[in-house]
Amino acid sequence: MIAFVTGAGRGIGANIARKLAEDGWEVVIAARTPGQVEAVAEEIGCRGVALDVSDREAVERAVAENGPVDLLVANAGVARRGGATWEVEPQDWWRTFEVNVLGVHLCCRAVIPQMLARGSGRIVITGSGAAYLPPGGPSETDYPASKAAVCRYGEMLAAELAGRIPVFFFSPGLVRTELTSGAPDDAPWTPPELAPRLVAALATGRYDALAGRYLHAEHDDLDDLLSRIDQVRDQDLNAIRLRR
Repeated sequence: MIAFVTGAGRGIGANIARKLAEDGWEVVIAARTPGQVEAVAEEIGCRGVALDVSDREAVERAVAENGPVDLLVANAGVARRGGATWEVEPQDWWRTFEVNVLGVHLCCRAVIPQMLARGSGRIVITGSGAAYLPPGGPSETDYPASKAAVCRYGEMLAAELAGRIPVFFFSPGLVRTELTSGAPDDAPWTPPELAPRLVAALATGRYDALAGRYLHAEHDDLDDLLSRIDQVRDQDLNAIRLRR
């Protein structure tokens, strides 16, 4: 069974790759920085590919050469730091969307045809609480907007593929990584092992009924949600919605 994990050269993605390898998956490490890819791949004894997920041809080639993919973990993400929105060069602002949204889409569209042909496969997308949490002071506009977009993308893709390919999206919480290095020491940090544990659980197929629901690595108990799946559906729980 092959798991293709993007953004796996460091941080959350690398930890997800390690956990999946421990569980017996044949993991393909994909990230932009060759040195990081090689280091993680050598550490866990898996394949690695240097990949910019916003490059369509590169994504399609990487999937074709390292498939068939049974599990896609679309985790690659970037966050711009500093500068007022109206002062940032448009291409720099848009780059966040190219990686965080377009990159997810390109990876999904590359694996879905082969999954449909085989009649099996799963997709897990790394979202963020930034998709819906209220502003907590000065912050960039591109990252939260991109994560809101990719969470909605995951929900709609799950609906489109219902009964065929389970699609999940989740928040890893606030994990200490290079991306979150600007957060204060007393922030509500999430233990780094929780996101990998969640992804590994979703990869088993046991929780396919939760596809299309917003899941949080720290605050959601998958077994509890599964035991209340009728309530979850009827009341539209674990969804990002406007309520009045």
